[in-house]
Amino acid sequence: MTDAPAERPAGLAAYLAVTAAYWAFMLTDGALRMLVLLHFHTLGFSPVQLAYLFVLYEIAGVVTNLSAGWIAARFGLTSTLYAGLTLQVLALLALAQLDPAWSVTASVVYVMAVQGASGVAKDLSKMSAKSAVKVLAPTVQGGLFRWVALLTGSKNAVKGFGFLLGAALLATVGLKTAVLGMAAVLFVILIAVWLGMPGGLPAGRRGAKFREVFSTDPNVNWLSFARVFLFGARDVWFVVGIPVYFYAVLSDGTEAGNRAAFFMIGSFMALWIILYGAVQASAPMLMRAATRSEAEIIARARNWSAALIMVPALLAVLVWVTGGPAPWLTLTIVAGLLVFGAIFAVNSALHSYLILAFTTGERVTMDVGFYYMANAAGRLLGTLLSGASYQIGGLPLCLGTAAVMLVLSTFGAGKLRAAPDRPARR
Repeated sequence: MTDAPAERPAGLAAYLAVTAAYWAFMLTDGALRMLVLLHFHTLGFSPVQLAYLFVLYEIAGVVTNLSAGWIAARFGLTSTLYAGLTLQVLALLALAQLDPAWSVTASVVYVMAVQGASGVAKDLSKMSAKSAVKVLAPTVQGGLFRWVALLTGSKNAVKGFGFLLGAALLATVGLKTAVLGMAAVLFVILIAVWLGMPGGLPAGRRGAKFREVFSTDPNVNWLSFARVFLFGARDVWFVVGIPVYFYAVLSDGTEAGNRAAFFMIGSFMALWIILYGAVQASAPMLMRAATRSEAEIIARARNWSAALIMVPALLAVLVWVTGGPAPWLTLTIVAGLLVFGAIFAVNSALHSYLILAFTTGERVTMDVGFYYMANAAGRLLGTLLSGASYQIGGLPLCLGTAAVMLVLSTFGAGKLRAAPDRPARR
């Protein structure tokens, strides 16, 4: 399978349609995460219970990504994209049926199931969008790196706005109205994309075998290993630790104080994701990707991963030594985590480029699905450790655990090798 050149209108139109659908999905995904987290935290859920709400979401991501590559290869990329959007609409409608009179156990089980469906939806959409870039991106002037960085970076910026939107909706209209409104908007976008999707994406092949999902390429496998611990290192503080810590520091226990804390937490989470997305979209320029060989880009993946280790390690020591909340400490944590986000974004962009550079057109959905299975496994690991580590050792243990996971990610990146007969596909 060959890449569609940039000048082909159908290829660019398909890329824009896929990107628009992915943006719409990620806006609701970010908002939903913040709605669920803050709503149940105000109901008195512990950090571990909050983490449980997202466990099935991440487990679903592992299973979905492992099979979604085969499903897309068998039935086509547009089919998995539409399925992801449809399932997210249904998940939002289901969450609106949550009854405050239910017991804690019933509420947790129900929300876990809804989040599980949302996790399946997200990873169907993500795999479809990322695989489409491999097929549609131009082969000249750094096209592959630019297009994947633009898609991924813009997606994360949109998800950041989703965090802010979710916090704002919870503080103004409440959980039920918020999720019903998002379901309606996403349904309209689904119909528009379905009616307007141009050609250019693979339609699937009947002979695709599920066993093809498992790669025999060492680069794909080591990159997936590195991805597990890169995203685990983010989510170990991002999912539960930081929102709960900031809520404890910022809220005074009154209704007005709680609302103010919602906005401030949502604003920080949004700013972090938006910065992450902006740096990720700029990564090809920052890395001067158009002039770099594959070996040079692999070396940068190792170096940037090693550089990231120091940020959570230093923050963990600082918070532990300080011992208690203080305004200067809160500002230092915010600044440190924004630095983490910028370096993390470069790492993530390099990984997202390399998985597409390592794979082939015939295996793209399989390898991308396997890679994002590893991504989901990392988020699952980080989610589980986020609640547990915060409950055991507070924010310092969350950040210290992140540093350890980054050491493992750097080890995986160190195992990557450029093929001597394969130039970098930029």
